[in-house]
Amino acid sequence: MSAVNRQLVETVLRQFTDPHLNLDPVSAGCVREIDIQGGTVNVRLQLGYACALFKSGWAQMLQMALENLDGVDSASVQVDVLIEPHKAQEQVPALVNVKNIIAVASGKGGVGKSTTAANLALALAREGARVGILDADIYGPSQGIMFGIAPGTRPQIREQKWMLPIEAHGVQVMSMAFLADDDTPMVWRGPMVSGALMQLITQTAWDNLDYLVVDMPPGTGDIQLTLAQKVPVAGAVIVTTPQDLALLDAKKGVEMFRKVNIPVLGVVENMAVHICSNCGHAEHLFGEGGGEKLAAQYGVELLASLPLSMAIRMQSDGGKPTAIADTESQIAMIYQELARNVGARIAQAGQGAQGMPAIEISDD
Repeated sequence: MSAVNRQLVETVLRQFTDPHLNLDPVSAGCVREIDIQGGTVNVRLQLGYACALFKSGWAQMLQMALENLDGVDSASVQVDVLIEPHKAQEQVPALVNVKNIIAVASGKGGVGKSTTAANLALALAREGARVGILDADIYGPSQGIMFGIAPGTRPQIREQKWMLPIEAHGVQVMSMAFLADDDTPMVWRGPMVSGALMQLITQTAWDNLDYLVVDMPPGTGDIQLTLAQKVPVAGAVIVTTPQDLALLDAKKGVEMFRKVNIPVLGVVENMAVHICSNCGHAEHLFGEGGGEKLAAQYGVELLASLPLSMAIRMQSDGGKPTAIADTESQIAMIYQELARNVGARIAQAGQGAQGMPAIEISDD
């Protein structure tokens, strides 16, 4: 029976690819400790993205592989999570109590951007992260409705300066809808909108967030530029449908974020297919493969492809989006995968593939 050593343990770990980092734990720099005491092997990994629903199964898979290694009597794998703050550019001040800001954007309206933002925030929270969502769609705020917050709700004010976000479903929510009447249109010019957005962001007392999801208004105008230039955005998620017109506008969104040096984390394709509830026939009402083509064209990832589903609409309108309304559904699983992939892309953008050096403890 051969003696177990670090090289053999790493060889086993390299055989398994983290589906969100697209790397094995060793290459991804996730190994923090390898403790070998005779036939007992203890491994500790550290992931940089929220993954509470994934990490136990991941640890069990690696543990079983290590226990099959010749010379190993028992093995254990511990998976920790440490979400690091995004390192902002020098000219952009960090946001107090917020580690990472995720912009969810689209080139045009009606593609399901706000629904995606809400479900992304809720899915990140289910993965164990502290999450907030900012409804930056000044002209058409909708997150209050999606999170089931009663009309007329107003944030509490602290020290005559800070607005306390309203908590719903475990997520901290702030929206212009909380500061104006539901029926009052925002008839504002660009500078007024930009000023309101900055007040919402900087004067909200966020409570130690790992991720702040920003639901952007459609387009590439003042609000998008203000956010890009004055707020340390860790990355952007572009939402589109397969329709050619939507893809044309989505391309402009990708280009805008690239010009202001904000990483595009990937593309989310909504309304990709409609499945008839009576006969099960699948129809691509808005075209087919558009999101995949857009992602390939710009060298980014297709993070998720979601169907045109009545359930998504009804659950969002009912104040309890799919990610928490029906957690075992296939659509909710797609949102969870989206959340883990977005977190992993941010971690990779901030840290690269290199991590802290691993520690080995052995009785050799």
